[in-house]
Amino acid sequence: MNAITVTKNAARSLRNFFCWVYSNELIAPDDIADGEIVDILAPDGTFLARGYLNRKSTISVRVLAFERREIDASFFEERIRSAYVKRKAIAGCADAYRVVHSEADFLPGLIVDSYNGYLAIQINTLGMERLRAPIIDALRKVLNPIGIIDKSDAKVRAKEGLETRNGVISGTVPETVTITENGIKFSVNLHEGQKTGFYLDQRRNRRISAEYVGEGMRVLDVFCNAGGFGLYALRNGADVRFVDLSEHALTQVRHNLELNGFPECDIIRQDAFDFLTLEKTTPNRYDAVFLDPPPFAKTKKEAEGAIKGFKFLFSAGLSLTKPGGIVALYSCSHHIGEDTLLEIAREASAKAGVPLEVLELQRADNDHPYILNIPNSAYLSGIIVRKTVL
Repeated sequence: MNAITVTKNAARSLRNFFCWVYSNELIAPDDIADGEIVDILAPDGTFLARGYLNRKSTISVRVLAFERREIDASFFEERIRSAYVKRKAIAGCADAYRVVHSEADFLPGLIVDSYNGYLAIQINTLGMERLRAPIIDALRKVLNPIGIIDKSDAKVRAKEGLETRNGVISGTVPETVTITENGIKFSVNLHEGQKTGFYLDQRRNRRISAEYVGEGMRVLDVFCNAGGFGLYALRNGADVRFVDLSEHALTQVRHNLELNGFPECDIIRQDAFDFLTLEKTTPNRYDAVFLDPPPFAKTKKEAEGAIKGFKFLFSAGLSLTKPGGIVALYSCSHHIGEDTLLEIAREASAKAGVPLEVLELQRADNDHPYILNIPNSAYLSGIIVRKTVL
């Protein structure tokens, strides 16, 4: 087995079950091919973990196991089965959920989502690409899917020196799959949808948010994507407006309205920032405003600019909310977390002269685990606040 040595700081992190080694933490040697499985050693030669190497990536080593064991078909079958068993509680309320969540299931570079018997996967690292065959075999054996579609992220793979892979790789996968989440139906296009097809991580947040929405309330769902928050509100008898720039997303919204037998709604195709800017000048006000933007800060360097965007969104949402109404704001970036969202809300509260009551602090549902030792696994944060009436 090839071995690489890491710095003392990296060794300390690995002993605390952090599963990345950065390029500046490698000591030696330099003659191992990228993509190879390696043992990771402390400066004194002590074994720390086993993972795969890629010097083309800033994250040069990703850990697969913290013990010496073969990384073979039985390894993947065991890991995938363990991850699947943990999702049993989710399977009771939805037929679509994440089965494997990369590092948070100790399978870095691999994402697997199950959609009512079909699997959408992402293999986003060179090390996992080299292990594609045993991974696919293990998925077939453990999950017995009708079909598997590869939705690997082109940008991430490019950073790993990999070409894009996208398409059906096993069985058959129809253009659309209907899933049910807490009694609400969604149509998911696994071939054209974002990422693996649907934002499964917001499942619990959608359910909880609906507890604050009732009959006759006016609701605004901005960055609505497939209409998740708005559909839950409609089930409770609310009057909902959907806003998104993507025509594909809005087509999904229309289809989902039909699937659930909901009435026609106001569906607006427009940039969210432009819409909110104009909407503030109208008399329209809402009982609930949901703001669930795409990632603004995929890296730490992008965080400062992203915060400006979040400040605008929350301030606009607050101004459009009736006294006693709620505003929900979400971030799907580890670099813009709960504390930052609360500070944005606090600043907006002071400027607007309106106290805010914190109703909910939210994170991803349990099929997207947060491993305490892997901070980046806590990537989704959300707050729901009430515009207090004095």
